[in-house]
Amino acid sequence: MNLFDETPEPVDPRTVPLPERMRPRTLDEIVGQDEVIGPGRPLRELIDRDLLQSIILWGPPGTGKTTLARLIADLTHADYVSFSAVLAGIKEVKEVMAAAEDRRRRLGRRTIVFIDEIHRFNRAQQDAFLPRVEAGDIILIGATTENPSFEVNAALLSRSKVVVLKPLDEDAITTILRRALDDEERGLGRERPEAADDTLRQVARFANGDARTALNLLQLLVASAPQPAGRPRIDEELIARTLQHKALLYDKSGEEHFNLISALHKAMRNSDPDAAVYWLARMVQAGEDPMYIARRLVRFASEDVGNADPQALVVTVAARDAAHLLGFPEANTALAQAAIYLATAPKSNAVYRAYLQAADAVERENALPVPLHLRNAPTRLMKDLTYGRGYQYAHDDPDAVADMECLPENLQGRQFYSPPERGFEKEIKRRLDLWREIKRKRRER
Repeated sequence: MNLFDETPEPVDPRTVPLPERMRPRTLDEIVGQDEVIGPGRPLRELIDRDLLQSIILWGPPGTGKTTLARLIADLTHADYVSFSAVLAGIKEVKEVMAAAEDRRRRLGRRTIVFIDEIHRFNRAQQDAFLPRVEAGDIILIGATTENPSFEVNAALLSRSKVVVLKPLDEDAITTILRRALDDEERGLGRERPEAADDTLRQVARFANGDARTALNLLQLLVASAPQPAGRPRIDEELIARTLQHKALLYDKSGEEHFNLISALHKAMRNSDPDAAVYWLARMVQAGEDPMYIARRLVRFASEDVGNADPQALVVTVAARDAAHLLGFPEANTALAQAAIYLATAPKSNAVYRAYLQAADAVERENALPVPLHLRNAPTRLMKDLTYGRGYQYAHDDPDAVADMECLPENLQGRQFYSPPERGFEKEIKRRLDLWREIKRKRRER
C-alpha cells in the first residue's frame, strides 16, 4: 500500500457503532413513538406534505430526536444544515443564517437547520435564529433533553411547536434489539447470535428507555459472549457479569432532578412511605448530593408536618448530620429512615400557612412601631419615654397567661396560626382555645 495514496478505504461497518448502523431509514421504522409520528398524526401529515414549520423535539436521550430530524431532512425539498450547540458558536450561527437568507432570496428554497442540544445555546445565540425563522428562511428543528419552557427563549418557543418524545417502553426496545440481532445488512445478523426474548427484555430494562444505550449494550454483549457452537450466546449469566448499574436518567441541574424531588415531596405529603422510599432511592442511586436530599427533608419537616409532630424536625436534622458525617453509600439508610418517618407522621401545614399570612401582613399593612409595653427599657431615657410600661409578666399570673396585646394596634385580633386537630397540634389547639377563653373572661370583668 502506498502511504501517500489518497484513495479512501471503505469503512468497515463493524467499526461503526450499532446505534448508528440501526438508525431508522423511514418514518415507519421508528419504534415506540406512534403517538407523535404514527400514520395520520398531525406531525406525520405535515412531514408527508412537506409543510413542516419550526419544531422543538423534547425528550430523554435515545428516544429518536436526531433520527427524526434526519428523516425530515431526507423527505423535504429544503436544504439541510446540522450542527451541535456544544461545538458551534455565534459566528457559525450567523454564517448559517446569512447563507439561508441568501439561498431563499436567490433560489426560493428554505433551509432546515437542525440544532442538537439547543438548550446549550445561550440567549444571544438563540436570538440569532429569530429573524430568519420569522422571515421563513429557515425551518428550525431543535433537539433538547431539557424542558424548553426553561431552556429556550420565549420568543423562539412561541414560533415553534414542541414535540414531546417519550422514553421507550420495554416492548419497543426489545423490538429494536431483536431487529438488530436479525438484521444481516446493518445489524449483527451475520454473527447469528442467540438470545431469548426474556434476555433481551433484561437488556431493555437496564437501558431504562434509551434505545442508544440498549443497542450499545447489545453490541458489547455479542462481542463478549461465549460461542459454544460457533454462535455468540447471550444469557442471564453474561448479562449479570457485564452489566453492573442501571442507566438512570438524571441531571442534577436539569428537569429530572426537580421531577424526582417533587415526587418525593408529594409521596411523603400523601403519607405513602413506599412511594417515598422509592423516589428517594431513585435519587440516591442516580448519584444525587446527599446533603441536598437532607436539606429537602428538613424543609418538609417544617412545611408539611410542622407541630403536628415536632419530633419530625429533630429526626430530619439528625439525618442531615448523619449524611454529612457518613456520605454515600452509608447515609442512605439515615435518609430513608427520615423519609419514612415524615411519610408516616401526621401532616399539618399550619406553621407554613401562619408564616405566609404573617409575611403577607408585613408586606400589605403599615409597619407600626413595636407597642411601648413590649419594648425593653435598659436606660433611664427609655423609662422616661414609657418603654416597658404596662408590660405584664406572664409567670406572675396563676395560669401563666397575661391579658395583654402583643401585636401592633392595626393587627390586633389577627390570627395567623390555626392548628388543626391532628397529631400534637390537637393538644396545641386545646391550649390556645383555653388561653383565649381566659383572656376573654378577663376582658369582660
